[in-house]
Amino acid sequence: MTNSTHQSATTGFFDLHITGLGYLNRIREVRPKRGDAFWACDIAALNGPADDVGYTRFDCRISGREAEALVKRCRQAVYQGRKVLVGFKLGDLWTDTFVYSKGDKAGQTGVSLKARLLFISWIKVNGEMVYQAPRR
Repeated sequence: MTNSTHQSATTGFFDLHITGLGYLNRIREVRPKRGDAFWACDIAALNGPADDVGYTRFDCRISGREAEALVKRCRQAVYQGRKVLVGFKLGDLWTDTFVYSKGDKAGQTGVSLKARLLFISWIKVNGEMVYQAPRR
């Protein structure tokens, strides 16, 4: 038995998932110069005490047909300024740096949290439940 055969037989993978609830924003189709087009959105995830909520913004690439179809279904509501709150699961979190081009922070470096949107468990539009995923 070779060493490489032994290593491939014992190789594993560890998932890091983020679950929470947050508001959908900036639903868009991204068409990179190289590679295939994909759908993306921002999620402003709620955190902290209920009487003093904070938000953490995630820039998400939508993975999976079901999640993509659900986000596309919400596009009109988001564009109309309605509050679209979702239960979500993210994976593959990473950071990306950028330079602000305008505003008070112009010229400063910023950090964006990026992830893949893997799953949507429920959707509320203006407080009304419009989707609930079946139990897995």
